[in-house]
Amino acid sequence: MKTTTTGTRERIVRATSRLLQRQGYEGTGIKQISREAEATLGSVYHFFPGGKQELAAEAIRHGDQEFAELLRAGLGAADDPAEAITACTRLLAEALRASDWQDGCPITSTALETVGRAPVIEQAVGEAFTHWRAIVEDRLRTSGLSAKDSRELAVTVVNTLEGAELTAQITRSEEPLHLAGKHLARLIAGYR
Repeated sequence: MKTTTTGTRERIVRATSRLLQRQGYEGTGIKQISREAEATLGSVYHFFPGGKQELAAEAIRHGDQEFAELLRAGLGAADDPAEAITACTRLLAEALRASDWQDGCPITSTALETVGRAPVIEQAVGEAFTHWRAIVEDRLRTSGLSAKDSRELAVTVVNTLEGAELTAQITRSEEPLHLAGKHLARLIAGYR
């Protein structure tokens, strides 16, 4: 068990992120977070005096960073942006399979459960989607696409990845992600 203050906070955020990803906001309690993080309830409230919503928003930010790292890895795997997109879908499929179909998008469950009810969480979710689109948009721009095309394609890519990942998780199959990658690659290639 880590004893540093930073270590305890980090364990709490990571445990919350994983629980929210797997169980959603409503299915995750502070006591469970405390147990999973090997931290006292007092520590949870010390670091997150705003309670569960504040903690969930921080966990969303953590999930944002995890997904952003995966996106960057995939998008950096090939010079051709169309090939890079298929690398992203392969990485997503591999990660999903490795988690036994448990760890889909790190924010979807919480986002859907809290929409219209938790502004601090909604803001974190909105920032995550904006961040992911910016990563894709930047990659497309550096490959020579116009600003407008890059922006619009980035929205399409992130939306498609989200849907394909959810479908893959539900069907316990990599196929939805592989098909999404194949068709996104064709779409992107058409702009070059």
